[in-house]
Amino acid sequence: MRALPGVDASRPGKKVLFRTDGAGHTHDFLDWLHARGVQYSVGFTLPEVMSALYALVPESCWQAALDADGDTREGAGLVEITDLLTSRGLLKGYPPGLRVTLRRERPHPGAQLRFDDVDGYRLTAFATNTARGQLQDLELRHRRRARCRGHLPLAGADRIRIAKDTGLADLPLHGFDQNRIWLVIVQLALDLTAWTQLIALHDTDARRWEPKRLRLRVFSMAATLARRGRRPLLHIKDTAPWADLVITGHARLAAPP
Repeated sequence: MRALPGVDASRPGKKVLFRTDGAGHTHDFLDWLHARGVQYSVGFTLPEVMSALYALVPESCWQAALDADGDTREGAGLVEITDLLTSRGLLKGYPPGLRVTLRRERPHPGAQLRFDDVDGYRLTAFATNTARGQLQDLELRHRRRARCRGHLPLAGADRIRIAKDTGLADLPLHGFDQNRIWLVIVQLALDLTAWTQLIALHDTDARRWEPKRLRLRVFSMAATLARRGRRPLLHIKDTAPWADLVITGHARLAAPP
């Protein structure tokens, strides 16, 4: 918190918002946030009796959820269940002012069903201490926690999804230490890709391409590496799609700083 510009670390106030996934749903973390008077929006782990509680929510209480563009998301709904959980003592010990919102959504076609799905819906929830604002806006604000914004070339992109697409979703080796090495390799690949886009492709659309598109258009381009006069030469067919992009990017990487 000391690193945040213009924020008093001793009294940060409600202008600071902490957003986390379910890893932030711990009493100690929420108590720490409450003691500092900041806002939070954290993933909430639903109780084991949620399937029974779900049946107690009137259908008329549900309201439509929104997608990333602010439009109604078909098959998704929201309802606040704070009073329902409180009446059964399931929020005992949590900081005052905590609100819990339940989200239901039909799983995407082809998605693997779970044992905790209820009536064909995937149930998730988040908790916040923000007292004002429409439920739809608060839920959309929470879901945007996965969007990492910064100065790297993929600013605004979902870096968790990108990391999974680069190899984070797979642990192909048998030993724990071997898979740790695999994760380091994935991290190196992410860094190399990000810096390549930042340095070589900074003024092109490729600056924001994700790994799948980069592999299709750039990384898989046919080329030959030759040597002439003890100098390595990269030969790329000038009529190949995206050849100009690769040649320009390579020239920038090869140029002295």
